[in-house]
Amino acid sequence: MMLNRIHHVAIICTDYEKSKDFYVNILGLSVVQEVYRAERKSYKLDLSVGGLYQIELFSFENPPERPSRPEAAGLRHLAFEVDDVASVAAVLNSRGVKTEEIRIDEHTGKEFTFFSDPDGLPLELYQH
Repeated sequence: MMLNRIHHVAIICTDYEKSKDFYVNILGLSVVQEVYRAERKSYKLDLSVGGLYQIELFSFENPPERPSRPEAAGLRHLAFEVDDVASVAAVLNSRGVKTEEIRIDEHTGKEFTFFSDPDGLPLELYQH
């Protein structure tokens, strides 16, 4: 078996328009396609990250909450690679997104910080 790379990450949001605005206008991801699936009363928004990877943003009626903190089993967080953690964090802060204090990965020496999407999904900026 040979896995080439991660193809996409799927995120279910509680407020589609708010999450769409966050991922497109605040994080700057590009819209690949947006589909409304009437039979599910659900949107599926495909987003490009740096022209390479894709995030699928879904809306469903009344999705159950998923605990993310403290450390719950399952996907821990989604990390975005950036060239300069401090400058990207500053842009996010100027757009109303609170980031944690920048830390240094003790194993790689790289900078990183965390922030959250509108549903509290932990997101990370990690130095290239």
